[in-house]
Amino acid sequence: MLDFPTTLSAVVKPAPALSREEREREIERAGYNPFKIDARTVSVDFLSDSGTGALSTAQRAAAEQADESYACSSSWYRFEESVRDLVPYRHVFPVHQGRAAERVLFSSLLSPGQISISNTHFDTTRANVEIAGGRALDLPCPASSDLDSEFPFKGDIDLGALERTLSGPEGSKVGIVLMTITNNGLGGQPVSLANMTSAAEIARRHGVPFWLDAARFAENAWLITRREPGYSHWDPRDVARREFALADGCMISLKKDGLGHAGGLLAMRDDALAERCKALVIAGEGFVTYGGISGRDLEVVAQGLREVTDPQHLAGRESAAALLAELSHQAGVSTVRPSGMHAIYLNAGRLLTHLTPAEFPGHALACELYRRGGIRAAELGSLYLGELDDDLRLREPAPFELIRLAIPRRSYDETHLRFVGSVLDDIAKEPEQVPGYRLTEAPPLLRHFDCRLTPLPN
Repeated sequence: MLDFPTTLSAVVKPAPALSREEREREIERAGYNPFKIDARTVSVDFLSDSGTGALSTAQRAAAEQADESYACSSSWYRFEESVRDLVPYRHVFPVHQGRAAERVLFSSLLSPGQISISNTHFDTTRANVEIAGGRALDLPCPASSDLDSEFPFKGDIDLGALERTLSGPEGSKVGIVLMTITNNGLGGQPVSLANMTSAAEIARRHGVPFWLDAARFAENAWLITRREPGYSHWDPRDVARREFALADGCMISLKKDGLGHAGGLLAMRDDALAERCKALVIAGEGFVTYGGISGRDLEVVAQGLREVTDPQHLAGRESAAALLAELSHQAGVSTVRPSGMHAIYLNAGRLLTHLTPAEFPGHALACELYRRGGIRAAELGSLYLGELDDDLRLREPAPFELIRLAIPRRSYDETHLRFVGSVLDDIAKEPEQVPGYRLTEAPPLLRHFDCRLTPLPN
């Protein structure tokens, strides 16, 4: 029996329904890159959960009281009050989105040659570390390499590897330990409070700042109440406060668990670091009380931060991901287990066994989902993570060939999820019909956003 939905749609819009031929023309025009597909041709958009959700009526009402004053607006004070109900840090800076917080933080904190250690850096996080002259080092826990196990906290950092790195010859080069919650690059898997606590203790013992990349802090908190012993009776908001209390600072894309369409947050304890960050915020984002976003968006995310820890909202997110994963399994398409909340991750390498990593099976499955059902999704395999040579040929594949179906918040119902399941079922009946791809154009950084490909003869 399905859980009763706890929200009702206040605004609806039609979903585009193009013919197969029309979609074929569009994906060819887009260079077979889902990021370049015209959204007006997409029926179900699972490309990202970032800023793509629907607002609540309370958020829309809050937006009507927006104060667009340049400095120290009433909207800023309502935003600050909402943030401080969650985080214990002295300094709070709004920015226009999460990657702006990354740019400001790493430019202020890292010197050229320094290392950022994480359970897993996501794409823009890694890029901003490298732009600042640093090196991103991922230390995921060993359990994360088994996609089929039901280990509850595959997002954890490898504590032994963290200790060895900080104690080893490169320990003096480490400028930050950054915990991503949930771990988007590893299947949307949560991080336990026990692991966060131990990682924070190790970092502090070595004099290294411990930070959170907390775009999905509420979903991580919810999964702690569901999976970590001792927290089943905790309110997810109290767990979230405990998460933030462990760290020296946080950066958050408020387009995820801020439930907004724009906005980000940078917050910290350290006064000297805050002064350096403040200068970059003013120079690149705007005055420190608006940070490049409107009063309307300050109001929307302030209300969103209050709503996002609602247990009914979070239970609905968990149920939607679990249902989509089950529909995928019924179709014969395996996923990263256990299911997270913001997305499910399909194992394209296991489905499309006729394709080698050099033929980008994850990307191939993403293109096929659009071709057959107008479903847009993102690859997290060798196109995104693999190493290329100068001729754009794959030199070193990614560990896994995955595709992420990211579920926007409060946007799709069970009917949409079952439609996606039916398209997967259609593909899985004859997976050998899915062609591979080769790169024809690719920028040196963040290539998956702006590359072009062409299908191979099948």
